[in-house]
Amino acid sequence: MAFDRQELIRLFRERSLRFGEFTLASGKKSSYYLDGKQNTLYSRGLRLIAEGLLHLTQDIPFDAVGGMSIGADPIVGGVLAVAAARDRDLVGFLVRKEPKGHGTQRFIEGPLEPGMRCVIIDDVITTGGSALTAARRVQEFGGVVVCCAGVVDRMEGGAEAFAAAGLPFRSLLTIEDFDISPPSV
Repeated sequence: MAFDRQELIRLFRERSLRFGEFTLASGKKSSYYLDGKQNTLYSRGLRLIAEGLLHLTQDIPFDAVGGMSIGADPIVGGVLAVAAARDRDLVGFLVRKEPKGHGTQRFIEGPLEPGMRCVIIDDVITTGGSALTAARRVQEFGGVVVCCAGVVDRMEGGAEAFAAAGLPFRSLLTIEDFDISPPSV
């Protein structure tokens, strides 16, 4: 099935977009909130996101996809399932906020190996902090980050932060797709 951008916008409007007073993970205050998990943990939403991310990165050679746990967890699974349905081999990985306190005591879980080309994914990008943390941990592990990709870019500094870190960035949607302007800086 092909990526349907308009359907993903509709699902985010219906399921994920909330208005009110919110404090974001970045610490910023906002009059709206995009709860990405309302779609990444919904079958139709996850399928569209996974198809979209594979379409968005089709011109980039990569071996692995992953991001910060818990936000990226369902997206990684979805991308792997859609890739398998297309007979494409990829591995997934999850980046922990803290190293596991037992066993391997690693930040990164999954079959990622040093030298693999990686796409870092996140549902909603505000400042890019979570994805940048994941990218640094992957680089420290020996992975090669070839792109950071978001489902929705709130257009509040994330793209600039990725550029400053020398990391290519792409997003499926931006906040402008919901007729909401990013705040003036």
